[in-house]
Amino acid sequence: MKAPWNFARFLPLAGRLLSRGRLPALLFAVARKGASQGDRLGKLKDDLRLLQALCLAYWRGEYRDISRKSMLTVVAGLMYFLSPLDAIPDFIPVFGMLDDIAVLAWVMKTLDDELSAFRAWRDRQQPEKLAIIERLPDTPEQLQLQGPKKN
Repeated sequence: MKAPWNFARFLPLAGRLLSRGRLPALLFAVARKGASQGDRLGKLKDDLRLLQALCLAYWRGEYRDISRKSMLTVVAGLMYFLSPLDAIPDFIPVFGMLDDIAVLAWVMKTLDDELSAFRAWRDRQQPEKLAIIERLPDTPEQLQLQGPKKN
């Protein structure tokens, strides 16, 4: 399946974000935008939460069974979601979120196998452990301080 128009420009940005340890800041921005959009996201709100959970587990070093290319795709998709100036600028009422939703849906479909593996991994975790892994602290700095677990 072909990547959405304008998506490729976010891939190098995603690589830089990951290599510079900036994933926590991205996750907080996604959480803020996701909360502010409320019901406008529909079913994709659950998908957005899944992508955030994957990124948190990856950041904390708890889940690394995902290819680098797929992780870049997830991060690029989240960056696209955040970008106010994408194919359809977010400030255009009603239509501004359509391309964001389309890109997130494309990420979910493209990475279906890897996301299914992540869901299966989550299902095997103890609820108490999962609550810690997927908990977003109060600030990006707190998440940054927790840092990734060294393997």
